[in-house]
Amino acid sequence: MKKIKVMTVFGTRPEAIKMAPLCLALQERADQFAAVTVVTAQHREMLDQVLEIFKLTPDYDLDIMRRKQSLAEITSTVLTALQPILVKERPDIVLVHGDTTTTLAASLAAFYQQIPVGHVEAGLRTWHKYDPYPEEMNRQLTDVLADLYFAPTAQSQANLLREGHPADAIYVTGNTAIDALRQTVHAGYHHAVMDELDPTKRMILVTMHRRENQGAPMAGVLKAIRAVVDAHPDIEVVYPVHLSPAVQKVAHAVLDGDPRIHLIAPLDVVDFHNLAAQSAFIMTDSGGVQEEAPALGKPVLVLRNTTERPEGVAAGTLKLVGTDPDAVAAAMTTLLDDQAAYARMAQAKNPYGDGHATERILAAIAHTYGDGPLPAPFDPQA
Repeated sequence: MKKIKVMTVFGTRPEAIKMAPLCLALQERADQFAAVTVVTAQHREMLDQVLEIFKLTPDYDLDIMRRKQSLAEITSTVLTALQPILVKERPDIVLVHGDTTTTLAASLAAFYQQIPVGHVEAGLRTWHKYDPYPEEMNRQLTDVLADLYFAPTAQSQANLLREGHPADAIYVTGNTAIDALRQTVHAGYHHAVMDELDPTKRMILVTMHRRENQGAPMAGVLKAIRAVVDAHPDIEVVYPVHLSPAVQKVAHAVLDGDPRIHLIAPLDVVDFHNLAAQSAFIMTDSGGVQEEAPALGKPVLVLRNTTERPEGVAAGTLKLVGTDPDAVAAAMTTLLDDQAAYARMAQAKNPYGDGHATERILAAIAHTYGDGPLPAPFDPQA
């Protein structure tokens, strides 16, 4: 039987983490699939860390990252650089992930060559054009261009159906982020930052970097965190600070000088996942962390006004707190002081995956392009 040629395209750290299980599985099933891996390097250094951790060697590296490049420059560069590769390789399907500018540009490039697009993590929505920006429109436009939809949850599937996408092209798979955790989290894992922490204290892990939060919203949140730390002598905070100068400036201005707040360099995926597993709870404006933390039994305070992952809020494992300092401090205090409230969040059912999303995605592709059986959808209650 003719192999199904699958091209994966990604360019940022979050994409790489979530696409790595797929890339590895495609390589392992070389009797069925011909895998072609393309990276844009929209984020060069952070992408390379993930490639090294998962032992992935791309077939093509567009190496597009330039200082202070605009969204238009990223889009046009990916379109131009990817075209000759698509013409040469002529894959049966191009797989893109999520909501980055790489994702949108690669989908458009494939469309221009009339090559089908499969969207991994399809159907996430806030329904607010500029929140988050540019991710919300990146994923909506990618779904317009896509031919196969790998929705992580039934809610994502419902969003796609609401927009009129064909039901028989949508597969509920769970999220590949949970698949990645199975390969990165290890019992007894140790990181150097743990040597600086008091093991008798509870550790809160913080990530905050999104464009819409930079400036005054971020400063307000960080001031609230510092106040809660001052009021609770039994906690410490670890904050891997994004390399963005705007984030660095605010983080150090607000948080420097507190011995129980540790500002550290950004972590690679293995370090972050394992520190998350050892934390009491997590505060974040990241999308992927909202999916990963529930799989580790960690409550998440989401530092955003909207989320495209409402399943976690409904399940009780996420709490949408926004960036109002009083609301942030109150939510932290509840988790620290109310054991029942903490237990409800920590023990909530993970709605995002069971570690087998990769298998379902490949089964869906085999079903579409070959004669494989229809994969059973992911069911968080199973």
